[in-house]
Amino acid sequence: MRLVIQRCLEASVTIEGKVHAAIGPGLMILVGVENGDGPEDAAWLASKTAGLRIFNDDAGVMNRSVVETGGALMAVSQFTLTASTKKGNRPSYIRAAGHETAVPLYELYCSLLEKAAGTEVKRGVFGADMKVALVNDGPVTIIIDSRIKE
Repeated sequence: MRLVIQRCLEASVTIEGKVHAAIGPGLMILVGVENGDGPEDAAWLASKTAGLRIFNDDAGVMNRSVVETGGALMAVSQFTLTASTKKGNRPSYIRAAGHETAVPLYELYCSLLEKAAGTEVKRGVFGADMKVALVNDGPVTIIIDSRIKE
């Protein structure tokens, strides 16, 4: 599984012209699920996301987690995170997990993150044509891949 985690001042998901979900300060997380990913990937990423120290402390140093700041959380599925651009100019999504695998793992990640953070994770709609708006704070953007674990 791959995540793009963005520290934000606000974020929202609009579907068919209506705001589906919105958050204030916190984390906007894009979630990509690949073939071969499993529950252990979702668990590792949920723990890592909740504990990631990318919010400023009183000294202005990124030393606090979203849990410590009481920040909001939003997770949006995004199969394009699995893209391979190795060959040619048209991305290949052959590594993207199918619906039957990706949906349960995305939902598991969100549920485990809710438990780890102690707060609701707002969600997009899997497979929907979503318009995602974001005011990135910093900007701070972190990419995490459960297979690389770095």
